[in-house]
Amino acid sequence: MEGSIFQYEFIVKGLLGALFASITAGLAGTYIVSKRMVFLSGGITHASFGGIGIGYFAGINPVVGAAIFSILSALGIEYLSVRQKIREDSAIGMLWAFGMAIGIIFIYLTPGYTPNLMSYLFGSILTVTFGDIIALGILSVVLIVYFTLFYRTILYISFDEQFARTYSPFVNLFKYLTTSLIALTIVLNIRMAGVVLVISLLTIPPNIAMIFTKVYSRIVLLSIAAAFLGTAAGYLISYFAGIPVGATIIFTLVIIWSVVKGIDHIFSKVKVRHR
Repeated sequence: MEGSIFQYEFIVKGLLGALFASITAGLAGTYIVSKRMVFLSGGITHASFGGIGIGYFAGINPVVGAAIFSILSALGIEYLSVRQKIREDSAIGMLWAFGMAIGIIFIYLTPGYTPNLMSYLFGSILTVTFGDIIALGILSVVLIVYFTLFYRTILYISFDEQFARTYSPFVNLFKYLTTSLIALTIVLNIRMAGVVLVISLLTIPPNIAMIFTKVYSRIVLLSIAAAFLGTAAGYLISYFAGIPVGATIIFTLVIIWSVVKGIDHIFSKVKVRHR
């Protein structure tokens, strides 16, 4: 259709990216929120900046550098907090700052012009490539298969780790695997929302879903739906308004949460009055 926004390739890529980002954010985000590891995820997010800096310096794809650095940071946090008896919040704080510092140093040392980091810090609809979409698509399939096959174990770990250990002897292995997948989810969604805001993409949709249900599987499905609604709407709003896409996505998700929460509050009051 002439004049349709779908004639633009970057819009189509953006919406496809929004779909896969929503699937990954819904699955990983539900685990993050249920296990109350938002701060850990924030640490991984900001530590990934170190990998971006190293990637620029080494002349490789910064996303590849960020993925490697994020996984190592995630495993490092688990190791320091469990093996070295360092408080988890302290380990997160150290690696958070270390990653940002490494990124700044290597970007400064990179020969030539300083690269434009706005797309990595705040997201950009123009930088989403088919390679990013393929990577998000593959990760979506991996997460769906992983969470489907090991649903019950992941569920127990999310809410009661001690009970999970009576159910499976491989709890530590599952924690390392899940944390690594979360690190990959964060990195591959940096193009969508940026380092600064990506953690909100993973945490707001599950909080929207939890207004409607407390059942884990339903939270996942509703999180995916809420994430896609907010992400797709954010992309379209940013296109017409000419404003940064990452910030628009998060703004849209917060508005959705506020509206849903407000409606739920009104209905709760009405139910109480009619009892």
